[in-house]
Amino acid sequence: MSILRIDSATGHDRWRPTAPWDRNRPQPGGLATLLVGGGAAARTVARDLRRSPDYGLRPIGFLDDDPRVRSVSGIPMLGRLNDLRHIVQEHNVEAIVIAIPSLPPAKLSALVREAADTGAHVRFLPSFLSALERAARAVDMRVVNFNNLLGRQERRNLRPTARSALTGARVLVTGAGGSIGQELCRQIRSCNPASLHMLDHDESNLHTLQLELDGEALLDSPDVIIADIRDRARIRQVFQATRPDIVIHAAAHKHLPLLERHPCEGVKSNVQGTENLVEAALEVHASRFVLISTDKAADPKSILGATKRLAEMIVQAHAAGQTQVCSVRFGNVLGSRGSFLTVIANQVERGEAVTVTDPEVTRFFMTVEEAVGLVLSAAPMAEYGETFVLDMGDPVRIVDLVRRYAEQLHVPDVQIRYTGLRPGEKLHEALFSDYEERLPTVEPAIWAARPARIPDDFTGRLEKLYSAAAKGEDEVVRALMEDLMPDYSPVPANAAELASALSTPYPDEF
Repeated sequence: MSILRIDSATGHDRWRPTAPWDRNRPQPGGLATLLVGGGAAARTVARDLRRSPDYGLRPIGFLDDDPRVRSVSGIPMLGRLNDLRHIVQEHNVEAIVIAIPSLPPAKLSALVREAADTGAHVRFLPSFLSALERAARAVDMRVVNFNNLLGRQERRNLRPTARSALTGARVLVTGAGGSIGQELCRQIRSCNPASLHMLDHDESNLHTLQLELDGEALLDSPDVIIADIRDRARIRQVFQATRPDIVIHAAAHKHLPLLERHPCEGVKSNVQGTENLVEAALEVHASRFVLISTDKAADPKSILGATKRLAEMIVQAHAAGQTQVCSVRFGNVLGSRGSFLTVIANQVERGEAVTVTDPEVTRFFMTVEEAVGLVLSAAPMAEYGETFVLDMGDPVRIVDLVRRYAEQLHVPDVQIRYTGLRPGEKLHEALFSDYEERLPTVEPAIWAARPARIPDDFTGRLEKLYSAAAKGEDEVVRALMEDLMPDYSPVPANAAELASALSTPYPDEF
């Protein structure tokens, strides 16, 4: 689920397109949408949804507490506001639009929270005065057709076994304030866990997360935890206090050129931080531990890829205990904070050329919702520390994605500026290393990579790596990682190249 203000100038929402609304025949596309409210605002929303096929929202009914209202714009009244949960389940509602702008903030927050807890996508109207405070934008409520961008049908499915595993479980998510972490928290909460603990080292991220999920952000509840995964003692303390059944580890440093310049920091967070978490999970006898990895870990060429590959190996090395551990590897996600689409939209809006590294560069893409749904579906499959790899379809040329996206923003003549591949960056990513065997699973969209042998004296060699990282010995860290991973073949870079790479607005994400 996601909570988005109707007046937000996103230009990259995730609402699938549909034919114009027609109550006289079934609609093949669009999200089944429940409108909450029967007043003037709701009538306006209904009228606009009927007129525009681009919104991707198919209204199926209204809720309102006024018994005199039987229908609005020909759309039937289905019940009162307190019937929300029942109506969502009975009518398989996929999206909820709260169209009562006169509600006091506290009541609006409570209603948004109740709607979000159903698992549906949620949008709400701001007050009229708030809407007047900003200029109207052409991209408001603009729908981006992700199927067109991906070159395939977007998949949104959470296996029943995943929902069952999460229901009633104590769940802890690290990196909860990031884009993937936030989506994890949304989907997990829709499965009614016994508790959901959201951990991040950035208080601003936690504030944004709680505001998104609850409609308010007091940061005074025990489910919001500030901690640094590098701090082993603090992590043990958190795990002893929360006793999680399921741990999903999304915290990481992810900016490729920044880690090329600061490899020691990548080791401290992505490698040592992962080991701190796995060991803490084993100590409290958690049932499952899931590492969020990246396609850059397959035949790594960068510090980012190498540190995430080491994190996968650490997970594999802890597979003998009673905690079922696994890694889930996938590529770039569309629609996340700082994602490629955000950069494109900002550059196009400013009239700038869109920056792309190379005319032929390709990447694997997923929406953040489908990636997270598959991550949660993979978790119950873990048996021996395997690395699961999400089926992301065919790789997409970045220039093609830019042009498709620009066309949806009605900017067909978008200018593209090529900056050249950055140090450590591949022209084409791979999901599997050359030596990895691809194995099918019960979920067609999820593969497993048969684990490679862990190097001899893995623990001792990791300790040397951690020691070098603590001392800031960049070159020693690079050499030790090459020794640990024969498939790691870094692309050397000089300081000038790194400085140029850091100034180029081309994001890293997974």
